[in-house]
Amino acid sequence: MQYTLKKSMGQHFLHDENVCLKIVDAIGEPQGLLLEIGPGGGAITKYLKDLPFEQYRCIELDFEKVAYLQKTYPDLADKIIQGDFLHAAPPFETSFKIAGNFPYNISTQIVFKVLDWRDQVTELTGMFQKEVAQRIASAHGNKNYGILSVLTQCYYNVEYLFDVDANSFTPPPKVVSGVIKMKRKNEPDQIEDYLGFKKFVKAAFNQRRKTLRNGFKSILSPEILKEEIFNKRAEQLSVQEFIELYKMTRKQ
Repeated sequence: MQYTLKKSMGQHFLHDENVCLKIVDAIGEPQGLLLEIGPGGGAITKYLKDLPFEQYRCIELDFEKVAYLQKTYPDLADKIIQGDFLHAAPPFETSFKIAGNFPYNISTQIVFKVLDWRDQVTELTGMFQKEVAQRIASAHGNKNYGILSVLTQCYYNVEYLFDVDANSFTPPPKVVSGVIKMKRKNEPDQIEDYLGFKKFVKAAFNQRRKTLRNGFKSILSPEILKEEIFNKRAEQLSVQEFIELYKMTRKQ
């Protein structure tokens, strides 16, 4: 049984076994629970399903790929969730890890979904379009630093692991890919209102070439905006400075 590639789903299938094994190795010790997002043709699934995790599950939107995986790997029968990860409920009741070669067209949304599940997701090891991977991992002062960087790094330590050449895929995408690892921070959540903080960070980067004063003038009082820090641009603030600034404005 074969399967077809669906460009509408952003499908590029990984065929380079060395890269597959590097991703599997980057996941680390096979302990606890693991969810794979978008197994597709089973490039890394064939390795993950046999690792001694307490429990392994994968979620795949494409009916054809689900049928292919079930036929090719019969032991996956009760481990595949057919559905859209972006609209799924957590597959486990306790903490778990996530891994995957993520579809480019929803990769940013996947990270935001993981942030919604931050109380349960302890680690993520995955492949993104390099530009997105760099944005997630970027430090302040870098042109790639933005909303995704701040929100992710508020809760996770992020490490950019390695590039993946386009020729490692069928069909080759027009971009280079990158693999990152996110590990949840040990310290307790410093943000009481995540959605409020998310809006705050978005407002800061809304006019990223201008000062924070421009970005916040519609939501903060003129009195607060007199503070020296508002002379900076959003990309100049570290994650911790964003958290402290948000807390300061909440007290006003």
